[in-house]
Amino acid sequence: MCLALPGRILEIDSQDQLLRTARVSFSGLVKSVSLALVPEAQVDDYVLVHAGFAIATIDEAAAQEALRYLQPRSVSEGMSSADGTPEVDP
Repeated sequence: MCLALPGRILEIDSQDQLLRTARVSFSGLVKSVSLALVPEAQVDDYVLVHAGFAIATIDEAAAQEALRYLQPRSVSEGMSSADGTPEVDP
């Protein structure tokens, strides 16, 4: 399974269309990301990043929702059945 993570663009390092890169924050962890696939992306935009490439721009609400789903959850936070046993998806 592949997973794209949301991050916020802090700084754009190069304006060259093919070599355009940015510093992107993923909940405080900052990485260099290629913006070649999202030429419309600007500083403070949220992007979905897969394998070092921003593949789409998204709004802040969508980014926050995705981050909420990526947070670890425990059985005590509602991931168990009525009898207390963990639920497992088939």
